[in-house]
Amino acid sequence: MGEPHTVRCMAITDFPPMADERRGLLTTREREIISGDADVNDEYYYSVVSRVRRKIDNLAQDAALLQEHHPDLGEELREAVSGDNSEEDDE
Repeated sequence: MGEPHTVRCMAITDFPPMADERRGLLTTREREIISGDADVNDEYYYSVVSRVRRKIDNLAQDAALLQEHHPDLGEELREAVSGDNSEEDDE
């Protein structure tokens, strides 16, 4: 038999910023296009709309997973999307 393998781990302290810290559902470019601030042809506009629809489908799946496995996060997502801040309004 061969020698056992040694696994070495290196601590990383300077993590690069993650993409999800910079935006929500839409990229900056998608926001520009959807809002009409970007001059793009109709074909490209509708491809962006289609891409956003796929993201919404994925978001729905993520929301269901969060609700099942981490209800607090599921509730935070629901409140963020619906704009429902009823707990804050009660204070």
